[in-house]
Amino acid sequence: MSKQLLFLEFNEISLESVKHYCAQGRLPNFQELIERNGYSLTTSESSYDHLEPWIQWVTAHTGLTFSEHGVFRLGDIVSRDLPQIWELLEEQGLRVGAVCPMNAKHRLRNPAFFIPDPWTRTATSGPKLLKLLSEAISQAVNDNAQNRLTLSSAATLIAGLVRYARPANYLRYLKLAATSVGRPWRKALLLDLLLADIYVQQMKRTQPHFSTLFLNAGAHIQHHYMFSSAAYRGIHRNPQWYSPAGVDPVYEAYELYDHLLGNIRREFPSARLMLATGLHQVPHAQVTYYWRLKNHEAFLRGINVPFSSVEPRMSRDFLIRCESTSQAEHAAGLLRQAIVEDGSELFQVDNRGNDIFAMLIYPKEITSETRFRIAGREYSNLYPNVAFVALKNGEHDGIGYFIDTAAKKSDRPEEFSLSEIPQRIAAAFGLGALHSAGR
Repeated sequence: MSKQLLFLEFNEISLESVKHYCAQGRLPNFQELIERNGYSLTTSESSYDHLEPWIQWVTAHTGLTFSEHGVFRLGDIVSRDLPQIWELLEEQGLRVGAVCPMNAKHRLRNPAFFIPDPWTRTATSGPKLLKLLSEAISQAVNDNAQNRLTLSSAATLIAGLVRYARPANYLRYLKLAATSVGRPWRKALLLDLLLADIYVQQMKRTQPHFSTLFLNAGAHIQHHYMFSSAAYRGIHRNPQWYSPAGVDPVYEAYELYDHLLGNIRREFPSARLMLATGLHQVPHAQVTYYWRLKNHEAFLRGINVPFSSVEPRMSRDFLIRCESTSQAEHAAGLLRQAIVEDGSELFQVDNRGNDIFAMLIYPKEITSETRFRIAGREYSNLYPNVAFVALKNGEHDGIGYFIDTAAKKSDRPEEFSLSEIPQRIAAAFGLGALHSAGR
């Protein structure tokens, strides 16, 4: 029975690609882990529309498949009362903590610490600086496409670095910060490094029985730079202006995770470790542009779409809240009619009653000449209102990976459902079937 279990969520990384770098001797901590414990494959949804990390991690945290939990959008977990692994363990008398678990709701009564992901509006538990830091990270991540960082967020992030950055990582922080202007993916790496340092500090301060750490830079970088990876064998190549030749952002992400993995194992040598990826990524078949609105409210007003508020979400997504179902229906109708001059739809729209989940889906280059129409009216204001996010390089595959340091390599299952993870965590503490006490 485990006294302390650490659950590392390295979102969407591919252990097959990790093994490519391991074969070159470049990821020693991953190599040791794989050689000693092996890994299992995890399976999830069969429909590609359901292969999203904000769906899969809800499954990994609740033990429920998509058809059972029904959470389809990032942030939607806050409107549900689904029993998650943290409160289920808390009900058994265990102390728990979490750093940035994706699409998770804070339902704990007395957590060791809880920092939500940057896109989900739920409470933060911990010291006051952590609460301020959570807000600053959310602002920085959601406005990253247009490189907008408020002065208050910048000040809070600096304070967070001063308070939580481990001295052994100072040089790494400096290198990432100093080179991030020309290599923007390093901002995501810096954030993951900070989150991991916060996790280690909070673990040492509170000593919970169970805790999770979610890191997303690897997934973000694969989506946008997989064609630049030495592990990629396809025909596509990213242009020089986007990713310089000879630079491998995917390796940089994996190398950071290898470094963090080594740090965590040294800091907590007696703890049991589970590592999961939820999904993994495979190369995208064609060149696709990602765009994000700079100012969602101003753009919607400019095209006469009614709303009461707008909440930006990850990358191209945003949530429009309306005053009534009739207002939402009118707003959704206008967005559905937004057609670019080449005949492509500009938005994907999901009307959910009083709110609308929308995504800017136009996949081609947008220039000052790009026009779109709504109900016969032409608009020429698209280019100044969007920020280029990235070129899509990677896409989701429903197979994930799972490693357990308590499992013998010869005894591990070859494959199991992602929904089994909560019960595996419970079994590590000698618990039987988990049942919610109700909240």
